[in-house]
Amino acid sequence: MQELDDIVSSQCHTHGLIDDALRSYLSFTTNYKGEYLKNDYDIARCCFKLLGSTLFSSHQDYVRRQIVFSLLEEDSPDTLHLIVALLIFDGREHEATFELMNAEGIFPRLVEIIYEGKDDDAGLHRMLLELLYEMSRIQRLRIQDLILIEDDFIRYLFGIIEGLSDDSNGPYHYPTIRLILNEQYMVSTHDPGPDQPFTANLTNKVIKTLSTHGFAFKTFGENIILLLNRESETSLQLLILKLLYLLFTTPSTYEYFYTNDLRVLVDVMIRNLLDLPSSASALRHTYLRVLYPLLAHTQLKNPPHYKRDELLRLLAMMTATGGAMEVHFGAVDETTKRLVGRCIRVPWLKEHTEGADGESVVAKKLLGVEMLGGMASSLSVVEVTTQKERPGVLTGSREKEEEEELGKA
Repeated sequence: MQELDDIVSSQCHTHGLIDDALRSYLSFTTNYKGEYLKNDYDIARCCFKLLGSTLFSSHQDYVRRQIVFSLLEEDSPDTLHLIVALLIFDGREHEATFELMNAEGIFPRLVEIIYEGKDDDAGLHRMLLELLYEMSRIQRLRIQDLILIEDDFIRYLFGIIEGLSDDSNGPYHYPTIRLILNEQYMVSTHDPGPDQPFTANLTNKVIKTLSTHGFAFKTFGENIILLLNRESETSLQLLILKLLYLLFTTPSTYEYFYTNDLRVLVDVMIRNLLDLPSSASALRHTYLRVLYPLLAHTQLKNPPHYKRDELLRLLAMMTATGGAMEVHFGAVDETTKRLVGRCIRVPWLKEHTEGADGESVVAKKLLGVEMLGGMASSLSVVEVTTQKERPGVLTGSREKEEEEELGKA
């Protein structure tokens, strides 16, 4: 594509010449899309010709802003495909691009294009969802943009997952975009920024949709448990746990999940809590904050009580002092004690720990305290909401750390 090389290597010394070059780039790629851009690899190559060019490197801020403005104004699916791809590739290397998109009000425009163009080119639709995900996961969205999201759009996003229910290798962002939007609602409501008003009345439309139509969107629930089971990125584990916390503390969604899926979730949580390194205290606390309502509010409270002995053993191990258990989990902090104490007070666990005199054996022997009513943890949604980690940071594994230590010995 010599013509394209000539366009992106042109010397432009004024904004007018830069605009002409960008128009020529988009016009050429759109006119010959069917001939040259037949798959995702071709589109990526075409994007990096511009992003790696002298035209871009010499005028990055201006070119980025013009590409963002083009997304606000362009309607042609073929041209939008290139614009969206450019923003994704550039934003992954320079987060300032996603921040600029947020500042210029791109979020509602993306929602509009995704919903109104849902029957357009599948490749464009996938990239639009990916861009929505990428720009939303690294920053707070503007409250005025969240308010504009309609119930129909959220239901549409959930409906996509149901349409892919037979595809176990479906696009990664399909489940995670709902997790991102849930966190945005939580943050805007419970942890507003200094320049945002307190918005206690903002409706979390992700939870609202699952409250009113959860019976139609069961595949999403299966998918997020599957994600938690295999996910090693801390930020995504937190996204999942935040949604689970809301589902298990909202009466209308107590029984959103199938019972078998809840049992799988218990297995995943036991394994992850055992494997978290001692340094991952904030993530451990979040798991424990989710564990309590999972055991207390869902179908798991009904007999037969799943993994009761294993759960009690885990909780006892997490608060043991001295010996091999303290070496395994590290020193027991007060928050862990409080949260474990809360879990042990779940009625179907508590009745299994009490002796004949009604005193809590686990509490006295392992926590060193009695389970008094005043000890209940403040399972505040704010505490869950404010747990954060940068995308890309992986959670350590105690098992791997121990294997590495043995290898050094």
